[in-house]
Amino acid sequence: MTKIPVWMDCDTGTDDAVAIMLAHKLPELEILGISAVCGNTIQDNAYWNTHRINALMGTDYPVYRGAEKPMVIPLVTAAYVHGENGLGDVELPLPEGVAEQKESAWDALYACARAHPGELRLVPTGPLTNIAIAFTKYPDLPKLLHSITLMGGSAGPGNITPAAEFNIYADPQAADIVFRCGAPIVMCGLDVTTQAYFEMEDLDELAASGKSAGTFVKAILMHSYAVLAKYGVKGFCMHDSCPVMYLAHPELFEGEEAGVVVETRGSFTSGKTITDLYSDKQFPFTNALVILKVDREKFIALLKDAIQSI
Repeated sequence: MTKIPVWMDCDTGTDDAVAIMLAHKLPELEILGISAVCGNTIQDNAYWNTHRINALMGTDYPVYRGAEKPMVIPLVTAAYVHGENGLGDVELPLPEGVAEQKESAWDALYACARAHPGELRLVPTGPLTNIAIAFTKYPDLPKLLHSITLMGGSAGPGNITPAAEFNIYADPQAADIVFRCGAPIVMCGLDVTTQAYFEMEDLDELAASGKSAGTFVKAILMHSYAVLAKYGVKGFCMHDSCPVMYLAHPELFEGEEAGVVVETRGSFTSGKTITDLYSDKQFPFTNALVILKVDREKFIALLKDAIQSI
């Protein structure tokens, strides 16, 4: 079986960690590189957390440093959800003898896309800063990609403000560049990711498996439980696993083609992904497949199998 080449761009917090595990274990996918960006936590944490996930999985996927701050606005992180270290304040050891890559995230991504023209699937699960920098530096990069399957945005309300989802809000200028880039985009926003959740019994099952990855996943997600429960969030949303799962199992998802633009200036609406899905007036373009539904039962079963096999 020919595997699908994947480049992941992560602000490695709790759900990014699970998404990396899923990408590693899905037999349809092949991770060629992972770049770290600021978002859920500072870039340095995201970078070393990705190495820690490598150690947990027994892998050595190359990890590249990316942006330490957004393109224009001040840095905003989500430590209140992901913990000060990004992994729910759970301590996970680093692998021994890490060989740090000298290339920047954007240079390494471009080199990988040139080596796999028209084949590479780009999977951003954090703010889109690294990707926007790469597109600005290498204008031909969007045409080299097969597609961009991202976690971010919402056709409805947000989660960091009433209007905006966190990843887009954290760097709306970068998101604007990406949604205008011309590459095929699959947007896995809050519309679908809030349907893809672990319940407590799922986490108990993972921990009871006796596998270190299962124990780890329950531990890192428990940090966010007290926070999210206050807002009536149902379960533990596996936001970042959605674009990964979509690449291997698109049959589990439903979506609609739409025009999507990013608000970059509004005092109350900055970071809003505006779509024409529910309006009489339509944009004169379509630039994204907006995913709206997922078969939660099959999604969670595959995700648990992946974690329990590590």
